Amino acid sequence: MTPTRPDIDPELRALLADMPLSSELNPELLAQIRQIPSPPVETLLEGRAVDRREATVARPDGVRLPLSILSPQRAGRAAAAPCVYWLHGGGMVMGDRFSQIDIPLDWLDRFGAVVVTAEYRLAPEATGTTLVDDCYHGLLWTAEHAAELGIDPTRIIVAGISAGGGLAAGVTLMARDLGTPAIAAQVLICPMLDHRNTTTSSRQYSGEPGVWTREMNEFGWRCVLGDLRGADVPGYVSPATAEDLSGLPATYIDAGTAEVFRDEDVAYATRIWAAGGQAELHVWAGGCHGFDALFPHTRVSAAARRTRSNWLTRVLAALPTGERHVVATSTAP
Repeated sequence: MTPTRPDIDPELRALLADMPLSSELNPELLAQIRQIPSPPVETLLEGRAVDRREATVARPDGVRLPLSILSPQRAGRAAAAPCVYWLHGGGMVMGDRFSQIDIPLDWLDRFGAVVVTAEYRLAPEATGTTLVDDCYHGLLWTAEHAAELGIDPTRIIVAGISAGGGLAAGVTLMARDLGTPAIAAQVLICPMLDHRNTTTSSRQYSGEPGVWTREMNEFGWRCVLGDLRGADVPGYVSPATAEDLSGLPATYIDAGTAEVFRDEDVAYATRIWAAGGQAELHVWAGGCHGFDALFPHTRVSAAARRTRSNWLTRVLAALPTGERHVVATSTAP
C-alpha cells in the first residue's frame, strides 16, 4: 500500500515521468550508471568569462586527487574573491567533481567567487572516513593556496548537494574541531546526513521508483560504512550523529517536502539552533530529491536557487574582507 506522503510538485512530476527511475540500487546497476559519461564541463563554461586551472592534492596513502579551480576572468589585479569549495552529489557512490557544477557557477557569475570543485574517492571502493578526509584535505589545500588562487581566506564557503551536502557538513565539523581552515558559511543542499535511515520521510519514500529512495539510501550508506556499525560511525561521516553542533559557521539548509532527506535535514537545522548557532532552513513544497539540480528552470527550482543566492548575498555582505569567522578549536585528530 502506498504510504500517505506529500505529493511531488506537478511541474516536477511531469518531467520525472520521462526519466528512467528505479526504486533500488545494487552493484550491477551502479556499474551501469558509472559507465554513463558525464556531460562535458566545457559546455557549461561556454559563454562564461572563466579561467580554469587543474591541481592535485596528495593524500598520505599516495593517492592524488584532482581539483578544478574555476575563476572569473578579471582585468588587472582585483581584490581577493570569496571562494566556494564545492562537493558533488551522487549518494557517495557515483558522480565526479563536475556533477551539479552549474549551481556554484551561478555564484561565480553573481559574486565573482572562485569555485574550487573537489574529487573524492567513492564507496564502496573507499569506506569509512576516507571520503570526508579526502574532502578535508582538498579544503586545506585551497586555504593554503588562497593567495595564488586570488581567494580571500576569510570568505571560504563550503557547499555541496546530496552526498556532497553531507560531506560538506562533515568537513565543516572537522574544520571546527581541528581549528583550521576558517569557514565563513556552509551551504547544504538536500544533504545526506544520517546513516540510520529511520525518519518518517525516509519511510514515506520507499518501495516505489524515485530519484533517491529509502532503499537506494540504505545501499549508499552500506557502501560507505563498510564494517562500521552503531556507535562506531563517526559524526564526520554521518553528521546527524555528531553530539555537538555548536561553533559552526552560518548555515543554509534546504530540501523538498517530497524526499527521503526532508526530516533529517530539518532535524540538523533544529539542532544547530539548539546549540546557539544560525541556520536558515527552507523546505520546498513538492520538491523531490535534487529537484533544482535536475530541473533548474521549473518555478520551484528557480525560487530555491534565488533564495539560496539571496542568503549568500546577505552572508557575504555581513563579512567584510579581512574579518575571520572564529570556530571552536580542539586537539581532536
